[in-house]
Amino acid sequence: MGRKKIALVGAGQIGGTMAHLIAGRELGDVVLVDIKEGMPQGKALDITEATPIMKSDCKLIGTNDYKDMEGADVVIVTAGVPRKPGMSRDDLLGINKKIMEAVAPNIKKYAPDAYVIVVANPLDIMVHLMKKITGFPKNRVMGMAGILDTARFRAFLAMETGFSVQEINAMVLGGHGDTMVPMPRYANVNGVPISKFISEERIEEIVTRTRKGGGEIVGLLKTGSAFYAPAEAAIQMATAILHDQKRLLPCAAYLEGEYGVNGFFIGVPVVLGADGVEKIIELDLNDKEKEMFATSVDHVKKLIGELEAMN
Repeated sequence: MGRKKIALVGAGQIGGTMAHLIAGRELGDVVLVDIKEGMPQGKALDITEATPIMKSDCKLIGTNDYKDMEGADVVIVTAGVPRKPGMSRDDLLGINKKIMEAVAPNIKKYAPDAYVIVVANPLDIMVHLMKKITGFPKNRVMGMAGILDTARFRAFLAMETGFSVQEINAMVLGGHGDTMVPMPRYANVNGVPISKFISEERIEEIVTRTRKGGGEIVGLLKTGSAFYAPAEAAIQMATAILHDQKRLLPCAAYLEGEYGVNGFFIGVPVVLGADGVEKIIELDLNDKEKEMFATSVDHVKKLIGELEAMN
């Protein structure tokens, strides 16, 4: 059968962390691709030298040549410029568009059967561009955002209640930005609604912190953006696909009528398995949630308009 091949485009903080996670979990062999000479090679060699200690069989190569990702089963794209303090994800639109236009044709050429997970910001727009350039079917192109946003929401709820993070279930929908839609109504501690433990007012504060969760880390680090949690989130998606786990996870998926959205990527709950995005789950939203979701969709549409105006 052979081992699976996972190509990571972008060997920065997220890319390097993902390579380390893949090696530790023996998820497959790794190709780290980056335009910076020596950097992907150095990280691949460093992690390779860790594999005997990790007792992990994993071949890692670092390269500046897209050809090395030939035949990859999964490609995860983090290539792009991270945020600096005071920047929103949207500020990265122009610069990361150019990077995506360099990356996507190479994925199409060398990994035509791959499942593609996009992590670069502004997320919903970059994944839209990836699908447009590759022409891949909608089940094979997806964006990582909802799992990260949900993990932040769950972490904050655990901090607030004192319960184990393992007991806390939650869901964040919508675009990956300040208009994201955390869903307190669906949040629970092992089935018990979160409202039993936290006041309405405090839940609202936690929702706001979730929306600004990425910015909070950018502000603290000052030199870049979060990378441990985003890396874990992307690897959870890759694992669900490679191990055919049928996980119900929030991901940026291409909608064709679901939630009243047509022809855009937006964060919704999906079933992730061997066939990629196998199913989109439509939740019943109340009026307030519908309104927030519509605002989020409008924001994504606006950015796609700006993207198309750049051509």
